[in-house]
Amino acid sequence: MFIVVSLTLEASNLSSQPTGSATNYVEPHDSTPTNEVSLRIKPLPPSIQEVSLTMSNTGQRRFLVLYVDGTEAELSPEGFAELLHTHAAGKSLIFRFLNITSSAGIAWVILGLAGQIAFAGRMVLQWILSEHNKRSVVPVGFWWMSLAGASMLLVYFIWRRDIVGVLGQSTGWLIYTRNLWLIYCERLSVLSLASTKDPNPTS
Repeated sequence: MFIVVSLTLEASNLSSQPTGSATNYVEPHDSTPTNEVSLRIKPLPPSIQEVSLTMSNTGQRRFLVLYVDGTEAELSPEGFAELLHTHAAGKSLIFRFLNITSSAGIAWVILGLAGQIAFAGRMVLQWILSEHNKRSVVPVGFWWMSLAGASMLLVYFIWRRDIVGVLGQSTGWLIYTRNLWLIYCERLSVLSLASTKDPNPTS
């Protein structure tokens, strides 16, 4: 079983060793004996609140694990890898299939699937109406379903922290909104024009 861990260093206190060394080290800080680098790890077991990378007195890197109950544990790289492996192996099949770490993730996946269904449904709607009219037709419902699908998928990709999905759906969201604005502005103009040409206006 392979575990992919995404690490994001959120501190700038790591620097390279002098020329001639192929490794990196943590430069000691004047006020504290060791430096701590906060790590963003995904997926992270629900029982763990935060993980930091520290340097022990012997010069070895250690993972400082802070649990949600307030307890801490200092683990070697091998011990931390074993902790993640145990968590991944203990997840149910559906959690591994959906790539989620908690039951709340199922609701997010359902939201994303609903967005995809709306996206697929808009094309089915457009195809049915085009076949019915024997010409290419883009109904207003096409743009409403596009907007609904883009909104759901945008929220889903933000939760997933997927920058590609966020950029793609946010651009489409603006286009769908603009098309709806133009459609309803045109309808209001037609209604306004029809009311001014009414030969028997109501008093």
